[in-house]
Amino acid sequence: MRLVFSPFLFASLLIGLVSGLLPASAEPDRSRPNIVLIMVDDMGYSDIGCYGGEVQTPHLDRLAEGGLRFTPFYNT
Repeated sequence: MRLVFSPFLFASLLIGLVSGLLPASAEPDRSRPNIVLIMVDDMGYSDIGCYGGEVQTPHLDRLAEGGLRFTPFYNT
């Protein structure tokens, strides 16, 4: 049985081996911000802890510490 050299097979194998040796990007893309929009019903301005409320909301308070709080809002 005679072996036949296939350029396509060789190129595919070479690309596969080389791409496996390349390191993945170490730094994530930070060009777009992460946006978390929390919508609730029947909540007052000071109902959560980060706005001075009495109810303990540690997870929301931690999110508010590391982000931007939206304070000038109105509803109709």
